[in-house]
Amino acid sequence: MAHHTWTHKISTYTQLGGIETAVLDNGLSRGARIAWINTGTGLRYKIVIDRAMDIADAFYNQHSLAWLSHSGISAPQPFSNKGADWLKTFGGGLVTTCGLTHAGGPESDEYGERGLHGAISNIPAAIESVIQPDPIAGKMEMSITGIIKESQALGTQLELRRTISGKLGEAFIHIHDEVSNRGNTTAPHMLLYHCNLGWPLADEGSRLIWNGQWKARDAGPKIFTQGNDFRTCMAPLEEHSGGGEEAAFIDVAADSDGQAVCGLYNAQLGIAVSIRFSKAQLPWLTNWQHWGKGEYVTGLEPGTHPPIGQAKARMQDTLIYLAPGETRQYDLRFEVLHQEKHIGDFLKTHNIAD
Repeated sequence: MAHHTWTHKISTYTQLGGIETAVLDNGLSRGARIAWINTGTGLRYKIVIDRAMDIADAFYNQHSLAWLSHSGISAPQPFSNKGADWLKTFGGGLVTTCGLTHAGGPESDEYGERGLHGAISNIPAAIESVIQPDPIAGKMEMSITGIIKESQALGTQLELRRTISGKLGEAFIHIHDEVSNRGNTTAPHMLLYHCNLGWPLADEGSRLIWNGQWKARDAGPKIFTQGNDFRTCMAPLEEHSGGGEEAAFIDVAADSDGQAVCGLYNAQLGIAVSIRFSKAQLPWLTNWQHWGKGEYVTGLEPGTHPPIGQAKARMQDTLIYLAPGETRQYDLRFEVLHQEKHIGDFLKTHNIAD
């Protein structure tokens, strides 16, 4: 965003972008607090403050980037963490957080009962700060920070401090998370970012970008088989109606700086979305593919684990335990690539021809 083009021509930052908070007032979303973020580049997105500050709608110019479920945004249901109740309030969106103690299917054992993908996405945030840009003073950065508490008296007390930041004139989203154990006992910890990409970004012929050793989640896969082109989005599938789906667990590759990158490229639109994260923080990536009619979505899901659940992670001796007072940090950066050179570099890095 060239400074000289707007110098002395704007009265307020809102003419370029910024953060606008509001409360939804209709249907299932009634009462849910949100924040619209406008980067001034064509990238704009909606943070659902009352749903762990997850990101719902995301657009680049006229193009939607995220898949949104039929129910869309719903107000939080903090006591819905049983069985598959999570699906009843799963709005899709660019980012849905899974955890903080469990990511995977419903399960029950001697350590308790855990619903699908944990409780965190149904917990409202307490907003700590909203920092607006001030372009007239040369400050283009903006951010919103909140605290989300997954806790119970006399039990596990985890806290997620989330900052979502950006910069006027740049088409990126940065999520910085700090997960802390505020209790007096050791707490199990799993975290997965359920990033849901939809039409028109995800469309027939769009290319999924990721590298690493992989294995199909389920026995007898039809998509994730050796020799099959599972990195190209396909037409809607009848067999994916209802609960039909496939997934691959990927030991994601990292560059010399320890950074892993995945994404989706649509040549027809001329845009790509890249997702960058630290391999040390988030060593696993899950690629979820659900090509149902009217439910057409692919997920790229960085995580501390694949979504195998707390019980299996404990059995494999990979479950993370946070000691009282311990904090883990996580960073995720989304970027919209629209210039031919940047897209070319992105594809070349992953040995993919345009």
